[in-house]
Formats: sequence, C-alpha cells, structure tokens
Amino acid sequence: MDDRVMVFAPAPLLTVTIEQQADAVELHLHPGGQGVWQARMIASLGVPVTLCVALGGEVGDALHKLLTEEDVTVRSVFRQSGSGWYVHDRRDGSRAEIAEFAGAPMVRHDIDELYTVALTEGLRAPVSVLSGPADPSVVDPDIYRRLAADLSANDAVVVADLSGAYLKAVVEGGVALLKVSHEELLDDGLAEDDSVESLLAAGRRLQEQGATSVLISRAGEPGLGLLDGHGAVEVHVPRLELADHRGAGDSMTAGVAAVLARGGELDEAVRTGAAAGALNVTRHGLGTGRAEAVRELVGRVRLVPLDDR
Repeated sequence: MDDRVMVFAPAPLLTVTIEQQADAVELHLHPGGQGVWQARMIASLGVPVTLCVALGGEVGDALHKLLTEEDVTVRSVFRQSGSGWYVHDRRDGSRAEIAEFAGAPMVRHDIDELYTVALTEGLRAPVSVLSGPADPSVVDPDIYRRLAADLSANDAVVVADLSGAYLKAVVEGGVALLKVSHEELLDDGLAEDDSVESLLAAGRRLQEQGATSVLISRAGEPGLGLLDGHGAVEVHVPRLELADHRGAGDSMTAGVAAVLARGGELDEAVRTGAAAGALNVTRHGLGTGRAEAVRELVGRVRLVPLDDR
C-alpha cells in the first residue's frame, strides 16, 4: 500500500465551455464533475490518484480520452447508458448554462462492475474519496453505503464530500471524515439555521451516526470542524480576491485526503484542505492550483478551538 488516493467518481461529466479572449471566441473541452475536480487537486499536491469511473456512449468515449490526459490513473468500466455533459457560456464573465444532461441512471450490472473496481483500488490505497454524481437519479446511494462499510472494515480511511441520500448512506456505512457545506446541512434539514451552534449540533449528530470527524464549509465565513482528537474548531483562512467560488469545497476535500494519504495528522490535513480551497477561488479552473502556493497558504490557516457550545 502506497500513498495513493482512490477517488470514486461514478458519473463524470464532459464539460464544454465557451469563453471570450480579446477578439477570439474559444471552446474548451474538459472532463468534469466533483470526483474529477478532487482528483485533479490531489494530483497537483503531488499525491498519486486512481480515479474509478463508469463511462458510456459517444460522450463517454470523449471523456475517456480526456481523462487519460490528466495526471491520474484511470480505471473505467463501460456503462450501458450514456455519460452526462453540460455546455456553459462564459463570454461575458459570468457562467450561463446553455444545456446539460446529468446522464441516464446506471443499471445494476454497471454498478456491480464499478463497485468491484472501486473496492479493489480502495483496498490498495490508504485513503479513498467518495464523490457524488451531478444528479441523484444517476447512481443508487446504496453503493456508497456498501463501499464505505467495506473499506472502513478493512482499515481504509474513507473521506466523503456528499449531501442528501448519499450523505446518509455513507454515514451509515462509516466514514473517517465527512466534508459538508452549511447550505447542504440546511437543505437536507440537518441544521435548523446557519448559526455556529446549530451547525455544530448537526455535525455532532452526524458523528453519532457514523462520521468520525466532520468538516463544515461556510462560504465566505470560517469553516467549522468537529475533529477526532481535537474537538470543535473554527477554520480561518487568509482573504483572497474571488475569481470563481465554484470548486472550493472539492479542493478542500482533496487537500485533506492528500495529507492523510501521506500519513499526515488530521489538523495538518484540515489546514491543507482549507488552503487548497482558498487558492481555488482565485482561479477559473476547478480543482486547480500549484502545490507551492498551497504550502505557502497552509501556514496562514488557523484552527481556533471553540468553547463547548
């Protein structure tokens, strides 16, 4: 077992973006989706990544080619239905959705094949990251429960960044660290409001249900952590000019996983995750950033212990 991270990304997307550069219109094709962005950031931090995906149809063929050009090892299985995609227009500086398709629901055979591949790679890696699909109709949440349970039972560290039925499933299976945003806690009815006390109470309930540590991002506010061995903390990051808020949470999860895979301590992992997330908002590319910049920011991240609330 090396310091590799397995990223479970069952339904990646083909992303098509139209941008304006001076007088030229540019078309960009990239693989996307939460797991892809997380894998990209983990790799940029110098930790090897194995990305487990299911791909299908003409879009899946294009995705496979693009994924093999990323700095990750790709383990893909064929799915009977087509992969998802979206087209965004950014020519005026904002992001306008032109069209999108999350992908057709995966059938049982597809899920069985992907599960076997993900379990195999997860057992080979010290840390596994479980990421969600673009739409809850694409993948049955029970695969997350089973994968979390089987990996945890075999001494793997499971990190998850999920919401809704997927969050419930992975907590039931058992997870070492659950990253969730305060908006997701509110949308899922897990927190009564966005106060620190309410969010911490929601995090403690998730701990009681099966999450060893919980990390809560709060957009522009300091994050909150309920960390095994460290108690409740507030996560303060340096202020940086915002270019694109999307992807900050995924980069945070990636930074945590990268440090844990190298055998680092949990507090170092959270600082690194917070630094990676802070850096990502200064860039337009999701899941991107230089390791040297993240390392520089880590020293400026503060974990402030909270009173017992």
